[in-house]
Amino acid sequence: MTSEITWHKSSYSGAQGDCVEVSEGPTTHLRDTQHRAQAQLNVPHTEWTALLDTLRAN
Repeated sequence: MTSEITWHKSSYSGAQGDCVEVSEGPTTHLRDTQHRAQAQLNVPHTEWTALLDTLRAN
């Protein structure tokens, strides 16, 4: 499943490698860049958008 997903990191991540990768679509996928093969979190796009909207508002 993860091989078919296009991942991206935030421009705020820099070169340290300590970050989270995201793949946005109908389901948003999140994973730790240091443990890519372990687990990933999958949430509905509406929930991801609500989180980002809340973070931007604060």
